[in-house]
Amino acid sequence: MFERVRAMLVKEFLELKRDPWALFRLVVPLIIQVLIYGYAATFTVNHVRVALLDLDRSQASRDLVSHFIATGRFQLVDEAATQQQIEHSVGTGRATLAIVVHAGFAQYLQNGQSAPLQVIVDGSNSNTALIALGYVNQVVAQFQSDWMARAWPVSAGAAPPAVTVALRERPWFNPDLDDRWFFIPGVVGTLTLMQVVSLTAFAVVREREIGTLEQIMVSPIRPFEFILGKTVPFFLIGVGNVAIVTTIGVAWFRVPFVGSVLVMLAGVTLFLLATLGMGLLLSTFSRTQQQAFALNFFLVFPLFILSGFAFPIPAMPAVLRWLTYLNPLRYFLVVLRAEFLKGAGIQVLWPQLAALAILGVTLMGLSIMRFRKSLD
Repeated sequence: MFERVRAMLVKEFLELKRDPWALFRLVVPLIIQVLIYGYAATFTVNHVRVALLDLDRSQASRDLVSHFIATGRFQLVDEAATQQQIEHSVGTGRATLAIVVHAGFAQYLQNGQSAPLQVIVDGSNSNTALIALGYVNQVVAQFQSDWMARAWPVSAGAAPPAVTVALRERPWFNPDLDDRWFFIPGVVGTLTLMQVVSLTAFAVVREREIGTLEQIMVSPIRPFEFILGKTVPFFLIGVGNVAIVTTIGVAWFRVPFVGSVLVMLAGVTLFLLATLGMGLLLSTFSRTQQQAFALNFFLVFPLFILSGFAFPIPAMPAVLRWLTYLNPLRYFLVVLRAEFLKGAGIQVLWPQLAALAILGVTLMGLSIMRFRKSLD
């Protein structure tokens, strides 16, 4: 018995050795995914984009800002002059956090009174908002400690008055930082990506595997007509999926939808163009459904990790942050959350829509060229 089992083991390993594609599927995707997960799967938030409105213009307010910058977790992207500029920075997503230092901040501290500090946070990403607010509390506590140490040194002998900075936190677009308001829009994009890519790839590969693809291509149908006939049903399925999940999120989970249905539909259309292109591209690299499944798994999960859905993109290494610009799910999630919670229009979301259009046209063009070549 052991001899027969040993012979089977040798046979299987010889087959793996003779099949470079099998070795590639076993080793390379494993290494790449471990590296991506290891670097990207973190809840640490770095480079939180901050807009500042300093109405006090004092040494104390500048010292407070320097405490934020010195941590390395905050990146000052806008020094606003008015409250309207602050609202624009947070509303358009340019800044995740806004700090408003009111006039009299330094005087309050010198008098030993509670100095008000307003912190506005974009609550559409509740996970990042909660982590960022935790960092704010740490910085403010350190500032209070340093201020008291400088203003009333121990050698002075007098008991220092209690110095406090009163934080006034204002989460925008998600006042209670409800996790469902953050996750439901993300689920819309993630489920659509997974289903449309897999359906497109498997449908074409199934035709090739069972031998009907050759029969179809010797018929009067043109390659472009075949591709159109294969992708349009899955496009409609994708639109239906978005409609179903959105309806459940709004009606059952009470996630608000305050945006424009037309802007949402534009984002869905461009996103589906990109996902259909990815699915068709996968089919050109696959000869069997098993290969299509392996490639689908290899592609979809890294796209999920690099989308910013579960893990904040600013926390990722620079190389992975650049890779996220090639991920259509990244842009679609911005559109979804902006339409669900912010009610943003095309004048705000045009960069995301333009990126989706470029990715969609590029992926679909490449996949059609490769698909026609594989048919020839």
